[in-house]
This record gives sequence, C-alpha cells and structure tokens, in this order.
Amino acid sequence: MTGDPDLTAARRAADVEALSSADVDVVVVGGGVTGAGVALDAAARGLSVALLERADLAAGTSRWSSKLVHGGLRYLAHGEVGLARESARERAVLMRSTAPHLVRALPFLVPDAAGRDVSAVGALGGRLGDAVRKSVRGGRGSLPGTRRVGPAEVARLTPAVVPGRGGAVFWDGQLTDDARLVVALARTAAAHGARVLTGARVTGVDGGEVTAVVDGAPLTVRAGAVVNATGVWAQALAPGIRLAPSRGSHLVVRAGRLGEPVAALTVPLPGSRSRYVFALPQPGGLVYLGLTDEPVPGPVPDDDPVPSDAEVAQLLDTVNRVLAVPLTRDDVVGAYAGLRPLVLPESAGTGPGDATADLSRKHLLRWDGPVLSVVGGKLTTYRAIAEETVDAVVARLGRGARRSPTARLPLVGAAPPDALARVAAPARLVARYGTEAPRVAALGPEPVVAGRPETVGELRFGVLAEGARSVADLLDRRVRLGLVPEDRAAAVPAAQSALGPQVAQGSAGR
Repeated sequence: MTGDPDLTAARRAADVEALSSADVDVVVVGGGVTGAGVALDAAARGLSVALLERADLAAGTSRWSSKLVHGGLRYLAHGEVGLARESARERAVLMRSTAPHLVRALPFLVPDAAGRDVSAVGALGGRLGDAVRKSVRGGRGSLPGTRRVGPAEVARLTPAVVPGRGGAVFWDGQLTDDARLVVALARTAAAHGARVLTGARVTGVDGGEVTAVVDGAPLTVRAGAVVNATGVWAQALAPGIRLAPSRGSHLVVRAGRLGEPVAALTVPLPGSRSRYVFALPQPGGLVYLGLTDEPVPGPVPDDDPVPSDAEVAQLLDTVNRVLAVPLTRDDVVGAYAGLRPLVLPESAGTGPGDATADLSRKHLLRWDGPVLSVVGGKLTTYRAIAEETVDAVVARLGRGARRSPTARLPLVGAAPPDALARVAAPARLVARYGTEAPRVAALGPEPVVAGRPETVGELRFGVLAEGARSVADLLDRRVRLGLVPEDRAAAVPAAQSALGPQVAQGSAGR
C-alpha cells in the first residue's frame, strides 16, 4: 500500500477542490466493481485518476450478485472455454493474491433427490471445472476436487434435503460480500492516488471535459480519457451501444429454516441442464436463493429492480423439489434483484421475447471519441476487464505503465491466510476487513440489531474510513442489513448515530 486508503469527509472535500482546478489523465464514471477496478489499475500504473459515482460505491448492479467468485461452469456448458479459463484464473488471483480475506471455498451439492442423472451431470461438470482450474496459473490446489457423497454427508452439508440419498459435490469461490469487494477496490485505488467521489452525478462529456454535479454544485473535470463504466446505464454516455439488460433475482431466507446448511444446494431449473437455482449459505445466518435470468425491455430504471411474482414462484418451486419441508412465501424475509448489462450482438434481435440467458457474458470495449465504454462481463473477471480497459487508455494517452500490476497487488486488508489467522480480532470481522479488523473491533463490539452479528464498530468504520455518507450507504452497502427489511428498520437509529452530524447529508433512502 503506497498511501492512506481512508475515504474521509476531509479527503472528499480536498478532492473536490483539487479536481476543479487540475487536469487528470482518466475520469472513470461509475463506482461499481468495474469502475473501481479500472480506477485502481489506472492509478497503480501511475496515471492521475478521478472516479465519479452518482450515488455510492456498489450502489448499482455490483451489490446484487450471488456473491460468488466462480470458475465458469456455465460457460463450459455453452462452449465458451476461453471465458471459463479466464474466470478460473481470476478466481485464483482473488483467492491467493488480491483478496484472500474476502473469498472462501464453498462446496456445492447436487443431490440425487433432484434425479440421479442430474447429479451425474453435476459431477461431470464439476470434473470439467476441476480440469480447467488445474490448467490455469494458481488454480491447482486452490480448491478441493469434485466427489460423490453418501446420504450422511448430504444430511451434514444440507440438512433440509430429502433424506436417504447421496449426491455430488463440487467447489467454487464465495465472496464474503460483493459490496465489500467494491469498497476495498476503491480504497486501494485511493491509496494509489485516485480521487474517489461519490454523490457526483455526471451530466455530460464534451471532448475531454466532464461536467458533473457534486452536492448540488457544478464541477468540471478535464481528462485525457473518460472511461464509461456505468453498466446498464452505459447508453447515456454511449448511445450507440446495444444492450439487452436481464434481471437476476434472489430471495433471502433465514439459515435456520434450512437447518443451517454449509453447502450451496444446487437444483437445475426444470428442462435445463445449464441453469440452476442455488441456496447459498451466507456468513451471518442467511441463505440467498437464486438466480433468475429475465429480459428487461424498455428504458432502464434508476430505482433498484425487484423480483417479479413469477420469479419468486420459480425459485421456490425449483428448490422445493428436493426439500423435505417445502419453503413458502412466509419463509422469505427479503429479496433483491440486479440488472445484468448484457451486450447485444449486432445480428441479434431486440424483441422482448429474445432469451437473455443465452447471451454471452463477454464484455465490450468501445471508443466514442475520448470516451471508452466498458460494458458486460462478470464480477469474477473484473480485474482482467479493468486491465484490458487501462491497456487501451495507456495506448491512447501514450503514458502510464504498459503492464498492469494488479494481479499481484493486494487490496486493502488483504494478507496470506496464515497472517489472517493471527489477526487479533473476531473471525467474522477478519473475513470482512482482513488486517483492518482490529480497527473495526476497537470502534465498538455492540450488535446493531439484536440477534444479528453486525456491530456498531462496522457502522462507525463505514463513516470514518469507507466514505459512507447516509443511512443507506451504511445499511444497504457497508454492512448489508438492508437485505432483510425488518432488520434494516431496527438498525436505522444506530446508523444515524454513527453518522452523527453527517446524517443531514443523506437519508434512509438511496
């Protein structure tokens, strides 16, 4: 780490003042995983960088993922071997080098209760994934191998499954939290000199001049290049890009309802061999049930999407095929949805009936004057996408290091597993903050909500070091209590207290 990563209020004010009078090499528009990754890569190569985000870090699609760092099994099913190898390589980079504190190995169980032919296909896919993993740098030994398990192991891994039958287990990576990854990227970029501004809505780009509104005041920033990393909203800066957004939805249930599972239950959608519903156990006593893939026609809304009734029914009906006691809608304590910015091929149709599930997850890089749009891709491959993006910027500007250092650059809080095991703080905090966990623990161990593990210290750290400026920043993105509305409502007073005088800057909304 080369400098201070903390996104303090004083630093934000200084950055606003500096940007009003100084040119920068790169303005990155969008504070999701792609934008934060680009800002870090560019700053680490010696370029001057400003990241402008209209709301908050991870306020859009990046916080609505399945929280997986996956090796691309689905890509193999579609014959996209190159994309699967890239995913496996980037998973190994995250697990071994850049963010070992934020990623853990997670077993996935395909139970025979879904059909012995189904678990056989799952085992075959797992072994293919193992072969791909072993073929990439850092992949060998990063995860256990695929294997068959008996009824007793099924009952241990996923107690709620119909008893008496075995299954197949393969392994993948799981993020502690997707929004925490984005915050770590942005803070690491700040440590390398990037100016990170949330609450900065870009209103236009004219040549290399970027106009924005920050806290109600106009700001103009001059840049050599502008990177459009706004995801499903990319067409606002690049109207020529053709997107086919799709909605991916999840339901949230208490882990106790499923017997406190330790493996991700994996059940194929009826009639499909490549699309699955997962019951994903989370740190903190919740399980996320997902994932759907529904086309979203029409203009992209600014508000957060919500799952449809049909998606809720599809998720419940699919997982209930293998549960001893079916889930009902009364078991659902929360739900969330995100929009994937899928790039539409030039030959594709645009009608509402076109299937987004079959569109490639490859990303697009496209120059429009000084604006380079980067759209598509997956959370797992954010670093590779950012590297390719900054390669293009460096080539255009004629300055900056030609090679990216980010494959070996630890994010703030990262350390090897043996060092993390020695951090003097609760294991849950180490899994979220890494080597910074003692700082968080010292700010207050009291729970924010009775029965939940989130602490007052986490809220205070979000304000003091992570750029949180509102109740929504804290509860919906720094500690994720917002995933369960009942818990969120109970946590609002604690969030307001942590913000102190700053609470006037934000609200309990977005």
